Amino acid sequence: MLPAVSPRNVAVVHEWLVDYAGSERVLEQILSIYPDATLYLLIDRMEPALRARFRSQCTVTSFLDRWPCIERYFTQCLPLMPFAMQQFDLSGHDLIISSSHCVAKGVIVPPDALHLCYCHSPMRYVWDMQATYLAQEGLDRGVMGWLARHFFHRLRVWDAASHHGVDHFAANSDFVRRRILKCYRRAANVIHPPVAVDVEPLATVARDPRHCVTLGRLLGYKNVALMIEAFRLLPDWKLTVAGDGPQRNALQTRAPSNVQFLGAVSEADKQRLLQLASMFVFAAVEDFGIAPAESLAAGTPVVALARGGVLDYLRHGDNAWLFDEPTPEALAQAIRSASDNWPDDVADRCRRSVAGLSEACFRTSFSTWVAEKWAEWQRAPNPLP
Repeated sequence: MLPAVSPRNVAVVHEWLVDYAGSERVLEQILSIYPDATLYLLIDRMEPALRARFRSQCTVTSFLDRWPCIERYFTQCLPLMPFAMQQFDLSGHDLIISSSHCVAKGVIVPPDALHLCYCHSPMRYVWDMQATYLAQEGLDRGVMGWLARHFFHRLRVWDAASHHGVDHFAANSDFVRRRILKCYRRAANVIHPPVAVDVEPLATVARDPRHCVTLGRLLGYKNVALMIEAFRLLPDWKLTVAGDGPQRNALQTRAPSNVQFLGAVSEADKQRLLQLASMFVFAAVEDFGIAPAESLAAGTPVVALARGGVLDYLRHGDNAWLFDEPTPEALAQAIRSASDNWPDDVADRCRRSVAGLSEACFRTSFSTWVAEKWAEWQRAPNPLP
């Protein structure tokens, strides 16, 4: 419990509720710890069935949320988001918790309030992955490319300055902890995000030894194109791609016959896919990587690029097979090598390796971190880290 803090004084700040993804899982658990908190959102347009999962005393939204059909084009409003975030009036709150992957940490905080930020990542598209994002969007040259770089520069300057309003950071992985240190020169505690690890096993599991699966949003940085080319080199193997996104049509057009696209799938179908596949394939550089962790919870080992937040829980030769170079040849060779070298008890190893990533473990770690920082603040309130 937080000493001397009434729950009505807690504010939780998040960018938007439109889709249900990794950051929303974290927000859901934070609100379960502080159900009486006031929730501040730039945009609140999630479908009602999912929105009901987020409990809060009340919700305050920005002027962006009053624009018609904003959920269809909200990413194009990025230039306005820092300004919109700074219009929230947080006076009266003495504890502010921001769940930030974009601009939430930049909220203006009263001088006598403690601001704790759970940082999913600094804005990677304006920091270390700027060149990748610009190339994927066709903005790496020409006048539009120059304008995009200029805007990213201005956003980067704002992002670097706004960290001063945060008293303490928590990161979702060691990879993000190092990114926070590089971007803001700030230390951060690592608190892994919650994963639904309590998976009901299928009554009978007959895994296809040459069937692999991947799932997630079909975006450029997910490197699904690399997987497609790898399975072109593996004609005797099959890859099932679950998930939807703006690149689906382009990826599906270029895919060989042994790559199947399912689109968005239900939770039950996702679990069935994971438990029937022999391996989960992952080629992205992710901040943490919820999908590979879910695969492990289903007892399915992972073949992954040896970069990013997945290295916090993937162990080569134990629950995963890691490859170093992001090339189709390297991935294809890793799949071949992994299939011949998994331990006999690999499914049990996979499940054990993510037991500490449960939702209950997150709530315990997060509430302990908040309580410790609040106790320090009570003893000597000082906005400087």
